[in-house]
Amino acid sequence: MEITVRRILEQKGKNVWSVFPETPVYEALVLMAEKEVGALLVMKGEELAGIISERDYARKVILKGKSSRDTPVREIMSSDVYYISPSYTAEECMSLMLEKKIRHLPVFENNALAGIISIGDVVKAIINSKEQQINELSGYITGSR
Repeated sequence: MEITVRRILEQKGKNVWSVFPETPVYEALVLMAEKEVGALLVMKGEELAGIISERDYARKVILKGKSSRDTPVREIMSSDVYYISPSYTAEECMSLMLEKKIRHLPVFENNALAGIISIGDVVKAIINSKEQQINELSGYITGSR
């Protein structure tokens, strides 16, 4: 059975943490640390404006000698954001993430934000699915079903 994003969100929860484009990068980093996440969505009201990750911070603030307290999120966020629907499978997400070299995918359903998944969520779902398949096959082979 293929694992869908809908199922991943049901298991992990649909909490989404976000900031505004004007938010100082430092405040975004504090929120990421508090919530133990590696990325935040950047929202203009109900509209997705971009995504900011720890990687953006490292590459676009630290390495460029900028100050995280003086730099607004809009200056370092990724504005080309790939997103998916809850019907995507974990394998489809993995493929997209590897192809586009991204680690987070916002999930939209009926034009509304429904959650966000990370590469870790996808890997965990795929591993759990494979373990279940192995257990079922082992039970079938040994006749202990």
